[in-house]
Amino acid sequence: MMFARLKEPARRRARRARGVFRQDLHDVAHLRRVLERERARSDRTGDPFSFLIFTPRGKEFELATWRRLAKILKRRLRLTDDAGWLDGERIGVVLPHTPASGAWKLADDVCLEFPPRTPPPLCEVYTYPTDWVDDERNDETGDDTRRRDDAARQVDSLGVFFERPMPAWKRWLDVVGSGVGLIALAPLFLLVAIAIKIGSPGPVLFRQDRSGLGGRRFKMYKFRSMVAGAERRQSELRALNEQDGPAFKLTADPRVTRLGRFLRATSIDELPQLWNVLLGEMSLVGPRPLPCAESDACESWQQRRMDVTPGLTCIWQVRGRSRVSFAEWVRMDLEYARSVSPATDIKILFQTVPAVLLRKGAK
Repeated sequence: MMFARLKEPARRRARRARGVFRQDLHDVAHLRRVLERERARSDRTGDPFSFLIFTPRGKEFELATWRRLAKILKRRLRLTDDAGWLDGERIGVVLPHTPASGAWKLADDVCLEFPPRTPPPLCEVYTYPTDWVDDERNDETGDDTRRRDDAARQVDSLGVFFERPMPAWKRWLDVVGSGVGLIALAPLFLLVAIAIKIGSPGPVLFRQDRSGLGGRRFKMYKFRSMVAGAERRQSELRALNEQDGPAFKLTADPRVTRLGRFLRATSIDELPQLWNVLLGEMSLVGPRPLPCAESDACESWQQRRMDVTPGLTCIWQVRGRSRVSFAEWVRMDLEYARSVSPATDIKILFQTVPAVLLRKGAK
């Protein structure tokens, strides 16, 4: 309660500031739409863009600071640029066709217009696409330039702004579903673990770094279906890959054990990921997480599949699995990301059961 009271004045000042600048700055929803628009444009044309963020310096929300900043931006920005409220206390500027160095140059110019005794806002620069980096820096060392933020000029990925937080209903479904599944399947897990140990030397579980929400890495668990050290041999088999794009799939993979073929065909090898679901790293329904190297090799538009939490099953699992091209696979993931709802998740979960039992496209 005390914390809420302390935050309330800042919130009131934020609302007041947005009211003062509504003619010059877009609201939060509009700025988000602009970011989505520019990402779509960048994916289509390949042109990078930057996102510059101004954050108040100090504990107090200074209305005068934002009034001055709004006036500077109105004078400095191009017709193609868009400025708006990122949240209650930050202003964001979308800069199309602008490298990181250009965004930092604008940040410098804006900060240098503040009077000597008025601390300018802190600045951050994000770029898109994620695999595009501009290392050019402005190395001025004059007294005025030293007034900029002393922190290192890190240029980050914009992916964090496109992440879609998991709805409460979905997290509730994941916790209940994974919890019940882990308890009910415990006897099966024990039998599979014993069979794997008897069948071939090596650990029972296979752990691999996968790309999760926003591209963040996490350890995904599976029952080991290959011989120990199989990952080191993948480069030898790359020429035999049957899946286009960055993903690797091979029907007659010589690394798969006899028991492993059964585990893969029935998707039993995927069941330990219920633990990942319980931890919140995955969901029952969501795009299948790719190994980090494969995810990094995706085209920019394909990386949009990481806007939502990855899952055990998704549209791809019930419609095509290994029978579709990688581009079609990703389009199915994006179709799901646009239509997340309780009805959609429950429908996919029910459709997954016959798809697994009938072994549709399993490899």
